Amino acid sequence: MRNRRVACAFVAGLAVTASLPAMPENRLREPMGPLTFCPQNPRYFQNASTGEIVYLTGSHTWANLVDMGPSDPPPPFDYQKYIDWMAKLNHNFMRMWTWELISWDTRANGEGKHHTTAPHAYSRTGPGLALDGKPRFDLTRYDPVYFERLHNRVAAARDRGIYVSVMLFEGWGLQFAPGAWEGHPFHPSNNINGIDGDANADGKGVEIHELGTRSVTDIQEAYVRKVIDTVNEFDNVLYEISNENHPASTQWQYHMIRFIKEYERQIPTRSGAAGPQQHPVGMTFQYKDGTNQVLFDSPADWISPNPDGGYRDDPPPADGRKVVINDTDHLWGIGGDLAWVWKSFTRGYNPIFMDPYDGDVLGERLDPKWDSIRRTMGYTLRYAHRMDLSKARPNPEAASTRYCLANPGNEYLVYKPTGGGGSVTVNVSTGTYAYEWFNPASGQEASRGTQTISDGETVFQCPVQGDAVLFLSKVVFPALDCAPGAR
Repeated sequence: MRNRRVACAFVAGLAVTASLPAMPENRLREPMGPLTFCPQNPRYFQNASTGEIVYLTGSHTWANLVDMGPSDPPPPFDYQKYIDWMAKLNHNFMRMWTWELISWDTRANGEGKHHTTAPHAYSRTGPGLALDGKPRFDLTRYDPVYFERLHNRVAAARDRGIYVSVMLFEGWGLQFAPGAWEGHPFHPSNNINGIDGDANADGKGVEIHELGTRSVTDIQEAYVRKVIDTVNEFDNVLYEISNENHPASTQWQYHMIRFIKEYERQIPTRSGAAGPQQHPVGMTFQYKDGTNQVLFDSPADWISPNPDGGYRDDPPPADGRKVVINDTDHLWGIGGDLAWVWKSFTRGYNPIFMDPYDGDVLGERLDPKWDSIRRTMGYTLRYAHRMDLSKARPNPEAASTRYCLANPGNEYLVYKPTGGGGSVTVNVSTGTYAYEWFNPASGQEASRGTQTISDGETVFQCPVQGDAVLFLSKVVFPALDCAPGAR
């Protein structure tokens, strides 16, 4: 259909009625979770108690569970300050990182730091000393400090409206950090249980994240049960099997996903709950040479892909096979920009950022280079709260920029990248719409009003230089009482 340029039509008496609702502070409109599959729109989770769609976005950083730093013991991470910072940015999701190794040599990350890490899941009881000169681990006993911290930090996140994906294992460090295997509890010199996870004796030990040694898997399953018993009560919990494990870990990860689901089914129902507490389980990109198809074929509820297929530069429209948490960690390491956040959001994804945060582990301290990403995730969450995401779908054909999340005839959220010209064309159904132009660089609304549109392609002139967001919401007029005698 030929483009029609339509002038703004301000309807008399409609200025208040058409005003868009103010962006809410960091809070969900209903109590949190538990999260469950959303049959109406499987691109997102929904609150199992209320049915409300839950869009997830936020910063995560390495030391948010296990302290990391150059001293021994490492300096404590200020977790309360971190979640307060997240809440101020209007974030509602983090990956809570574990670290299986007793140290982290960052040469493989392009830096020259050597971190010690603590606490660890297993107790260091001895007898005998591990390779670092401290008591050996007993793999059948757990460090109460680790699990008390896990419990309390999930609870604190809940109190700030933040969902937490509890990472169970970590695979990148074991593969690439210098001296990693010598610092793993499953090294035979580091435990009192006779466990040697290096089945092929190549000095790497990556086989612990496979299914080749039953005694190793038994210990891992017991640990997973302990984690679940620690946090099962919380509604704001998800699980992630392992960060960036090697491709040969596929069947082990599939096994652990099924193990979690089965174990949670066996936990007695909480008082007043409709059934056993079931939390979403995720599988993330396998580094390196892993494929996204392995993730989509998995029994996981959510996944995080690698760049293949455009997830970094031009994400394909999410098709709902899985909830996809699009994570900069698996696309760049540390990277991305505000355009990537808007592209991910308008294509039906849940974008999150691997944040250097205080710079104590990697990167620079609160590097302002990343502020636009941090703020933009909060902006997208505010728009998610304003939209009916149960009916919104990525709809590239509806907008000239091809970045559009739409509930046709009701709501359209369009992202215009910088350099995209001075206007946006949107294929809009007939009606009167409240419109809003938003400047993501400044975080300010640029203009708003109402516009009556005939069915078809409509040109909207953009008042913003550079990146811009256009939000259209159909105005529903109140019914008039026209009965005889009505006044």
